[in-house]
Amino acid sequence: MTDCYAPLGEEGPLARAVPGFSPRAPQQQMAAAVAAAIEGENQLIVEAGTGTGKTFAYLMPALDSGKKVIISTGTRHLQDQLYRHDLPVVRDALQAAVHIALLKGRSNYLCHHRLALAVSEGRSLSRSQARDLETIRTWSGRTRSGDISGLAEVSEHSALWPRVTSTIDNCLGQECEYFQDCFVVKARRKALEADVVVINHHLLFADMVLKEDGFGELLPGVDVFIIDEAHQLPEVASLFFGTRISSHQLLDLVRDIQVEHLREAGDMAELPEAASRLEGVVRRFRLALGSGDRRAAWTDIAGNEQVRELLQELMALLAQLVEWLGKAAGRGKGLESCWQRSRVLSESLVLLVEGSGSEYIRWFETQRQTFRLNLTPLNVAPAFTRALEVLPSTWIFTSATLAVGNSFTHYTSRLGLDAAETRQLNSPFDYQRNALLYLPQEMPDPNDRAYTQAVVACARAVLAASRGRAFLLFTSHSALQEAASLLEGTLDFPLLVQGSAPRSDLLEQFRQLGNAVLLGTSSFWEGVDVRGDALSCVLIDRLPFASPGDPVLQARIESLRQQGGNPFIEFQLPNAVIALKQGIGRLIRDTDDRGVLVLCDPRLSRRSYGRVFLNSLPDMPRTSDPGDVAAFFSGVEFSVVESHTMEHGL
Repeated sequence: MTDCYAPLGEEGPLARAVPGFSPRAPQQQMAAAVAAAIEGENQLIVEAGTGTGKTFAYLMPALDSGKKVIISTGTRHLQDQLYRHDLPVVRDALQAAVHIALLKGRSNYLCHHRLALAVSEGRSLSRSQARDLETIRTWSGRTRSGDISGLAEVSEHSALWPRVTSTIDNCLGQECEYFQDCFVVKARRKALEADVVVINHHLLFADMVLKEDGFGELLPGVDVFIIDEAHQLPEVASLFFGTRISSHQLLDLVRDIQVEHLREAGDMAELPEAASRLEGVVRRFRLALGSGDRRAAWTDIAGNEQVRELLQELMALLAQLVEWLGKAAGRGKGLESCWQRSRVLSESLVLLVEGSGSEYIRWFETQRQTFRLNLTPLNVAPAFTRALEVLPSTWIFTSATLAVGNSFTHYTSRLGLDAAETRQLNSPFDYQRNALLYLPQEMPDPNDRAYTQAVVACARAVLAASRGRAFLLFTSHSALQEAASLLEGTLDFPLLVQGSAPRSDLLEQFRQLGNAVLLGTSSFWEGVDVRGDALSCVLIDRLPFASPGDPVLQARIESLRQQGGNPFIEFQLPNAVIALKQGIGRLIRDTDDRGVLVLCDPRLSRRSYGRVFLNSLPDMPRTSDPGDVAAFFSGVEFSVVESHTMEHGL
């Protein structure tokens, strides 16, 4: 196979169509590999470093193939970027008669039926919700797509959106009176007719696993699946190959029973009474799980007598509702939907309470007033492999962070992709000239109570040299809040803190200010793109090992240990390496970007596994001298301590 891909060369169609386009060897190598995989109907895994241009590298051969293609992404932002910009550019450059479509999950589309229900129960709304409802109702008459992202006047965090959009649980399907005008149905019809469809990972698995999210007829007809942001796939798969029950589902069922009872079964007094009792049990159960945010193993609550009693009451109430709703289901489609939902919830709750063998992890999580009960598979590889066997097409998996060192073993084993070809393409950006890795000396152990204070002290010195323009990324919310309190009112630069405003607003402020310092946790570690001088420093407080108290991690560690494996080397370390690579990827986003990466964790130099992290990073100069950081930002030449080279990882 040749690594030259002419359409992305100097005389290729993209060079003629895109002003300032310049060929990149890694991009051509990736495109050639994608084209070969499509032709051979093979599986391909590609790690493409930041700046490779992987989007065009897979779009060009995919559109040029003339085959039916699905592109799945991890975020709505990338979905919109692909559909509204990248795909039209490539289509026009190739002069290809290709029809493209964007398909999101049903919760992204206005539901006429749910809107009518919300209007009918308008008296129960707050004043702000009533205003939002009127804005949505007016907009519903003029929108063609029903995509709620098109209504900027109502915040994406408005409490009204869940009440006027549908879920798998409450959608009436073909029995809905608005079915012919349904925005979800229209979007799926377009997807069926399109040559290239952009979806997201949740939607892909909803159809692959549940066969209920409405476009099961689409996947079997697809020739090529391209999975972008593929590093997210194992965790998304674990959600869909398991079972979950949430307080949201139960309380939504309560509200819908009460509304549908008034509409279609006013004489059945037992329905609203049972629904009200269910609501009370759900809220008492949440209180019984304890206050605050928590993720814990099922064994932590299995011995709690109050929890056990409430679970029994919950199961009894659901079973009773199944019986009564079964009698009322014939009166209307809304009640029939409630009956089906109560059946699924009842069966799922029994499964969760009684367990489903040693291959699954039972755990729960709480947030403020909500809870989720989860049954998660220990290993998704067998189920994912079976799903791919049903869809024997070309599968391309790509991301900037898939390998540990130069090995893909961790990723391929988690998804059962042992037969896939793998390619690792380094970033074309000049990290040797434009970046510096700073490893501060004399940092305390990360378990030291004064560790975050030491991180903040280090940050102050670096920020003075960088003149702000920095992301300070933390592995926990508690560390972030401590750092924020230490920095508040003491910097000469604007301070932005995650949680003080929506992420999109904080990023826009950061770009506009030009010298801000932004403190963030997990949601700022990936998918954030700030180019230019506004972001010239990324500081990471510690290596991003998952919390040892996480119930899913605990179960996987124990399972690996029982099999004679080494959980740290085989699972915890690779996951942390990939997470760190995501955070580091925020720094250099364009050819002319320059910046300093600060890794505060002393384990990088004190522990033997530190080299695994360092060998997985872009090849850049490395120093432990703060004077070198100041020299880098002042433009003064300095003698770099060392430059690390890539070695074999795991």
